[in-house]
Amino acid sequence: MARLKTRWKVLGGIVLVVVLPIAWWLLSPLFISKTVHEDFPTAGTQARTAKVRSGNFRDADSSHKGSGQAAIHRLADGSHVLRLENFKSTNGPDLYVLLASHPDPRKSSDLKEKGFVNLGGLKGNIGNQNYAVPANVDVSKQGSVIIYCKTFSVIFSVAPLK
Repeated sequence: MARLKTRWKVLGGIVLVVVLPIAWWLLSPLFISKTVHEDFPTAGTQARTAKVRSGNFRDADSSHKGSGQAAIHRLADGSHVLRLENFKSTNGPDLYVLLASHPDPRKSSDLKEKGFVNLGGLKGNIGNQNYAVPANVDVSKQGSVIIYCKTFSVIFSVAPLK
Protein backbone atom coordinates (compact mmCIF):
# COMPACT_ATOMS: atom_id res chain seq x y z
CA MET A 1 0.00 0.00 0.00
CA ALA A 2 2.83 2.40 0.88
CA ARG A 3 4.51 1.55 -2.42
CA LEU A 4 1.30 2.45 -4.33
CA LYS A 5 1.07 5.83 -2.55
CA THR A 6 4.70 6.56 -3.45
CA ARG A 7 4.03 5.79 -7.12
CA TRP A 8 1.01 8.14 -7.13
CA LYS A 9 3.12 10.89 -5.54
CA VAL A 10 5.85 10.43 -8.16
CA LEU A 11 3.27 10.45 -10.97
CA GLY A 12 1.64 13.56 -9.50
CA GLY A 13 5.03 15.26 -9.32
CA ILE A 14 5.74 14.44 -12.97
CA VAL A 15 2.38 15.89 -13.98
CA LEU A 16 3.05 19.09 -12.02
CA VAL A 17 6.60 19.53 -13.32
CA VAL A 18 6.22 18.40 -16.94
CA VAL A 19 2.64 18.15 -18.14
CA LEU A 20 1.13 21.30 -16.62
CA PRO A 21 3.74 23.73 -18.07
CA ILE A 22 3.34 22.18 -21.51
CA ALA A 23 -0.46 22.36 -21.25
CA TRP A 24 -0.22 26.02 -20.18
CA TRP A 25 2.08 26.84 -23.14
CA LEU A 26 -0.33 25.19 -25.57
CA LEU A 27 -3.61 26.47 -24.13
CA SER A 28 -2.86 29.88 -22.60
CA PRO A 29 -2.80 31.72 -25.95
CA LEU A 30 -6.46 30.82 -26.36
CA PHE A 31 -7.26 32.95 -23.30
CA ILE A 32 -4.59 35.66 -23.58
CA SER A 33 -4.38 38.27 -26.34
CA LYS A 34 -1.42 40.46 -27.21
CA THR A 35 -2.08 43.84 -28.80
CA VAL A 36 0.55 45.58 -30.95
CA HIS A 37 0.38 49.17 -32.27
CA GLU A 38 3.29 49.84 -34.61
CA ASP A 39 3.43 52.98 -36.75
CA PHE A 40 3.94 52.67 -40.49
CA PRO A 41 7.73 52.55 -41.07
CA THR A 42 7.89 55.93 -42.83
CA ALA A 43 5.39 57.74 -40.60
CA GLY A 44 6.34 61.36 -40.04
CA THR A 45 8.48 61.68 -43.19
CA GLN A 46 7.73 62.91 -46.68
CA ALA A 47 9.09 59.70 -48.23
CA ARG A 48 7.01 58.17 -51.01
CA THR A 49 5.61 54.70 -50.59
CA ALA A 50 3.46 52.55 -52.86
CA LYS A 51 1.06 49.76 -52.01
CA VAL A 52 2.08 46.82 -54.21
CA ARG A 53 -0.40 44.11 -53.19
CA SER A 54 -3.15 43.82 -50.59
CA GLY A 55 -5.96 41.63 -49.32
CA ASN A 56 -8.31 40.94 -46.43
CA PHE A 57 -7.88 38.15 -43.91
CA ARG A 58 -10.45 35.36 -43.79
CA ASP A 59 -11.09 32.60 -41.26
CA ALA A 60 -9.23 29.36 -41.88
CA ASP A 61 -12.01 27.32 -40.25
CA SER A 62 -14.61 27.56 -37.49
CA SER A 63 -12.03 27.71 -34.69
CA HIS A 64 -9.13 29.57 -36.38
CA LYS A 65 -10.31 33.06 -37.24
CA GLY A 66 -8.75 36.22 -38.61
CA SER A 67 -9.78 39.65 -39.87
CA GLY A 68 -8.16 42.87 -41.00
CA GLN A 69 -6.02 43.87 -43.95
CA ALA A 70 -2.59 42.81 -45.18
CA ALA A 71 -0.65 45.00 -47.61
CA ILE A 72 2.82 44.87 -49.09
CA HIS A 73 4.29 48.36 -49.49
CA ARG A 74 7.36 49.42 -51.46
CA LEU A 75 9.23 52.00 -49.40
CA ALA A 76 11.19 54.98 -50.73
CA ASP A 77 14.48 53.07 -50.46
CA GLY A 78 13.12 50.22 -52.64
CA SER A 79 12.65 47.77 -49.79
CA HIS A 80 9.31 46.15 -49.02
CA VAL A 81 7.32 45.82 -45.82
CA LEU A 82 4.23 43.77 -45.03
CA ARG A 83 1.75 45.80 -43.00
CA LEU A 84 -1.12 44.24 -41.04
CA GLU A 85 -3.85 46.77 -40.17
CA ASN A 86 -6.96 46.43 -38.05
CA PHE A 87 -5.67 42.90 -37.59
CA LYS A 88 -7.25 40.39 -35.25
CA SER A 89 -6.65 36.64 -35.11
CA THR A 90 -7.34 33.71 -32.87
CA ASN A 91 -4.24 33.43 -30.71
CA GLY A 92 -2.26 30.22 -30.47
CA PRO A 93 1.17 28.83 -29.72
CA ASP A 94 4.07 29.35 -32.08
CA LEU A 95 2.33 31.60 -34.65
CA TYR A 96 4.25 32.90 -37.67
CA VAL A 97 3.60 35.29 -40.55
CA LEU A 98 4.22 33.70 -43.95
CA LEU A 99 4.15 35.01 -47.52
CA ALA A 100 3.00 32.22 -49.80
CA SER A 101 2.98 31.90 -53.56
CA HIS A 102 -0.29 29.92 -53.30
CA PRO A 103 -3.18 32.39 -53.81
CA ASP A 104 -5.52 30.91 -51.18
CA PRO A 105 -4.13 27.91 -49.26
CA ARG A 106 -6.60 25.81 -47.28
CA LYS A 107 -4.17 23.31 -45.73
CA SER A 108 -0.49 23.02 -44.85
CA SER A 109 0.29 20.87 -47.89
CA ASP A 110 -0.75 23.80 -50.13
CA LEU A 111 2.05 25.87 -48.57
CA LYS A 112 4.68 23.17 -48.97
CA GLU A 113 3.60 22.49 -52.54
CA LYS A 114 4.03 26.05 -53.84
CA GLY A 115 6.52 27.45 -51.34
CA PHE A 116 6.50 30.23 -48.77
CA VAL A 117 8.69 32.81 -47.03
CA ASN A 118 8.70 32.99 -43.23
CA LEU A 119 8.66 36.66 -42.11
CA GLY A 120 9.00 35.76 -38.44
CA GLY A 121 6.89 35.25 -35.36
CA LEU A 122 3.53 37.01 -35.10
CA LYS A 123 4.11 40.03 -32.84
CA GLY A 124 0.56 40.10 -31.50
CA ASN A 125 -2.80 38.63 -32.38
CA ILE A 126 -4.40 42.11 -32.35
CA GLY A 127 -3.30 45.42 -33.85
CA ASN A 128 -1.24 47.13 -36.53
CA GLN A 129 2.19 45.64 -37.20
CA ASN A 130 5.02 45.60 -39.75
CA TYR A 131 7.20 42.80 -41.11
CA ALA A 132 10.25 43.40 -43.31
CA VAL A 133 10.19 41.44 -46.57
CA PRO A 134 13.64 40.06 -47.50
CA ALA A 135 15.23 41.79 -50.50
CA ASN A 136 15.48 38.54 -52.49
CA VAL A 137 11.67 37.95 -52.40
CA ASP A 138 9.77 38.80 -55.59
CA VAL A 139 6.60 40.31 -54.09
CA SER A 140 4.76 40.08 -57.43
CA LYS A 141 4.84 36.28 -57.09
CA GLN A 142 3.37 36.19 -53.57
CA GLY A 143 -0.28 35.15 -53.58
CA SER A 144 -1.24 35.34 -49.91
CA VAL A 145 -0.30 36.20 -46.35
CA ILE A 146 -0.75 33.37 -43.85
CA ILE A 147 -0.93 33.27 -40.06
CA TYR A 148 0.45 29.81 -39.33
CA CYS A 149 0.96 27.64 -36.25
CA LYS A 150 4.32 25.96 -36.74
CA THR A 151 3.92 23.50 -33.83
CA PHE A 152 0.74 21.93 -35.18
CA SER A 153 1.14 22.79 -38.90
CA VAL A 154 -2.21 24.60 -38.91
CA ILE A 155 -3.30 27.65 -40.89
CA PHE A 156 -5.04 30.17 -38.62
CA SER A 157 -5.94 32.85 -41.17
CA VAL A 158 -5.29 33.73 -44.83
CA ALA A 159 -5.27 37.03 -46.73
CA PRO A 160 -5.31 36.40 -50.51
CA LEU A 161 -3.34 39.20 -52.22
CA LYS A 162 -4.38 41.14 -55.32
